[in-house]
Amino acid sequence: MRNLCQNLLAAAVLLLGAIPSFAQAQKRELPPPTANSAPAHGVIGVSDAQLSADFWIAQLDQPDRVILSADAIAAQNRKLFEVDSNMHDLHKQPKMLAKADLTTAIKGLSSLPSSPLYDEQGNTVPATVLQPLVQALNLDAIAAEAPARYGMALKRTALRSFPTDLRVFSSKGSADIDRFQESALFPGTPVIAWHQSADGQWLWITSPNYQAWVRAEAIAFGTREAVFAHWAKTPYRIVTGAKLATVFTREQPQLSELQLDMGLRVPLANVPLDAPVNGQHPYTSWAIELPIRDAQGALAFAPALLQKNQDSAADYLPLTRANLINQAFKFLGERYGWGHSYNGRDCSGFVSEVYRSMGVELPRNTSAQRYSPGLTHTPFKDSDSAAARRAAVDKLEVGDLIYIPGHVMMMIGRIDGAPYVIHDTNGGSFLDANGNLRSMHLNAVSVTPLLPLRFNEKNSYVDRITSIVRIRP
Repeated sequence: MRNLCQNLLAAAVLLLGAIPSFAQAQKRELPPPTANSAPAHGVIGVSDAQLSADFWIAQLDQPDRVILSADAIAAQNRKLFEVDSNMHDLHKQPKMLAKADLTTAIKGLSSLPSSPLYDEQGNTVPATVLQPLVQALNLDAIAAEAPARYGMALKRTALRSFPTDLRVFSSKGSADIDRFQESALFPGTPVIAWHQSADGQWLWITSPNYQAWVRAEAIAFGTREAVFAHWAKTPYRIVTGAKLATVFTREQPQLSELQLDMGLRVPLANVPLDAPVNGQHPYTSWAIELPIRDAQGALAFAPALLQKNQDSAADYLPLTRANLINQAFKFLGERYGWGHSYNGRDCSGFVSEVYRSMGVELPRNTSAQRYSPGLTHTPFKDSDSAAARRAAVDKLEVGDLIYIPGHVMMMIGRIDGAPYVIHDTNGGSFLDANGNLRSMHLNAVSVTPLLPLRFNEKNSYVDRITSIVRIRP
């Protein structure tokens, strides 16, 4: 997968009290690591108290002050879809797509790497397995003009760079980062399908923030009007928990215990308040409306129940520092999932869903987020000095997104002036007492100090910052 979180090193070199404050008038260099710098759990600079959102919120003045109003967020989202080519306003997509344009888009994603690929057992994947995937793209079958077919995702489902479930990896012994895994769709997400694989089991689709292959069984097709009407329907609930699920129902198995991830907007169903929904009285739940496939295989909609004691809201949460921290910590400890694999998410997916719960849209990948023309960013070049980078670190605010090659972190606060971040990382390393790089294998949504994080033996994360994005006026 391109430009998502790469195999990262994330960590620290000093105990909490030993991390210097770069906000002080007289800057001090980091003292050398000591042999006793790691607590028993091995994640340096982090105590159990710091694993609570309340710890960080308590340090803030006016934590509930609104950073951007709903109207300002809506204006920013409109701009993002207008100026960022990674975002796709489905309302403005053409009714027909020229074969050359569609072929270029598919080839731009679906290309085999020149280096070897390995399976989960560490065996080299032979050309006899990979080359048929190119044929499966079915490019010769694309019509001179491909018609737009409108549909909706029925469930959380993977987006792939090739029309296959085959998992492949860049190195032996590393079976977490599947190079054919791109992202995910979620229930109710509108899509346009332009093409299908040779076996008809996969579709090439455009979603609001990605283009890739998806299993055909996960999409139901309807009219353009029906898709957009459901997408815009009011009133609705916003999923504010990390992962919720609808209530079990045998009456409507397509919607039974269906997972709903943070930031999803699900319209309420127009059903009587005192009549059973799927065999159950709805007064303890929200009756929501979700897409299904009807008996003829077409897009339809049906009610499901979302318990009121689960974490949802009548509208997007206000964009405040307290909400940013609270929402991020709901994922704390979730296993890292490259491209939304492992029923989780990766670094860019993590920050996207935290911000989406407040109505803020972001491009899917780190490379797109860090330089998006629709966002306010401070870019850095390789030639920028350490002093310039540290000056920027001194000015970090809660919610700022910090980018290094292939990775993004979110600022959550400071301890003794030193910045801390929360991030979804599959790495985690620090320099030990002998100055050697030592891995902590975090592989999860984690809290760490920023300044001592190591990109490699020679460079810290601060040395490799490429951009800082601030969602502010």
